[in-house]
Amino acid sequence: MTYFNKKTKTTASAMGVLLGMAGVINHGVFEILQGFTPTNGFYIEAIGEVHRFWVYGTEGAFTIIHNFLITGIFAVLTSLAIIIWSLKYIHTKHGTTIFLLLTVLLILVGGGIGFIIVFIPTWAFASQINKALSWWKKIFPFGLRKILSSFWIFSLATAMISWLIVMELGIFGYIPGQNNPDIILNIVFILLFSSAILTCISFICAYSGDINDRKLNRELQ
Repeated sequence: MTYFNKKTKTTASAMGVLLGMAGVINHGVFEILQGFTPTNGFYIEAIGEVHRFWVYGTEGAFTIIHNFLITGIFAVLTSLAIIIWSLKYIHTKHGTTIFLLLTVLLILVGGGIGFIIVFIPTWAFASQINKALSWWKKIFPFGLRKILSSFWIFSLATAMISWLIVMELGIFGYIPGQNNPDIILNIVFILLFSSAILTCISFICAYSGDINDRKLNRELQ
């Protein structure tokens, strides 16, 4: 029997789009701005000194293309492909596999490294979009699933906001009333790990909602 877990798909699409946006905004664009110049190695700083807003706003990345302009173009194109795939095709038969391959490609062409901590749970949980979620149904009773489901949209919104703040801090390092770059860097790491945890929570809430929705649909038939 074929299943389609709508809340799980929505969560995967939302986080996939944000990961793609980070590849464009935080890396690809700034790499392009550095022009047709050699990277002088595999590890690069996506934001060059000329365009840097704060001392730690370098946005480190890895690339197999040793030219800033070309790697930036590839990072942007790959990121856009991830955004489109996340919106339209991540729920298809090989959707999460292609999502994984596109993300690996993004890592190889200067799309960043830090986002991996959010990508891994996004990809892992998204792999269940078309599954029955039987194991989750066993460990979460109906009452708990109902509670978790009610928090789904809020947990997803919180995860998205947390990641957007990470994106902003990665470039601008701006926190109202805080000018110490070391403290800001610590906050970046805290929010980065928080984004990964919140992503996991969002998917668990989505799973709960999808299981209960399926149960309700069967009762109405």
